[in-house]
Parts: sequence; C-alpha cells; structure tokens
Amino acid sequence: QVQLVESGGGLVQAGGSLRLSCAASGRAFSSPATGWFRQAPGKEREFVARISWNGILAQYTDSVKGRFTISRDNAKNTVYLQMNSLKPEDTAVYYCAVGPWAGVQGTLAKAYDYWGQGTQVTVSS
Repeated sequence: QVQLVESGGGLVQAGGSLRLSCAASGRAFSSPATGWFRQAPGKEREFVARISWNGILAQYTDSVKGRFTISRDNAKNTVYLQMNSLKPEDTAVYYCAVGPWAGVQGTLAKAYDYWGQGTQVTVSS
C-alpha cells in the first residue's frame, strides 16, 4: 500500500523558516520523483519543487528559488522541504506527491500518482 504523510507545517512570522517532511511507505519511495505542491484558498494547486529518486535532479518554481531547498534521505524514506525567508504569499496547504520524473510535465499535478493529505503553512505579516 502506498502512503505519504506530510508534517512540519505551522504558523510562522514573515522571514521565518519551516521544514516540511514527507514520509513514504510502500512502493511510494521508489518512484522516480517526489514533488511538493501547494494550494492556497481559492487558487489552483501549484508546483513548488521536485527531486529525483537519487537526489541528483531538483527543480523549483521561480517564486521559491533561493529560499526553499528540497532534499531526501532514502534511508529514512523521507523527502524534506526546507523553507526559509517565508512570505505571507507562501501561505497554503502543502502536499507531497510521487510519480514519474516526466520531463517538463513533472511540474503538473496530473503527472503524479499518489498524494499525501497535506500540511498547513501559514505565514503572518
């Protein structure tokens, strides 16, 4: 059975940091890519970052480059999203997902096979 569980969300002031974790079980962690997406109220789910299974490839959306870092620890079956210099516009529910790397399509939610339940991140101004 594939299961993804996110944790680490919370309330933080602008400029602060959070580290999100995505713990995977079953076949999920052997998927070629793990991605982080976020969804703010009234908005569509958007791509944040993704990382390849071996950790060599990583990609970020422009708005988080230089502030967020995606990493993984395969021994712990966990992918992390370190978020620094947080802004109020980063407020959203953050989801992790696994699926194929899928080239440029890998920034689209539809490319991913399995999703976690999400963790809320709220950044106050």
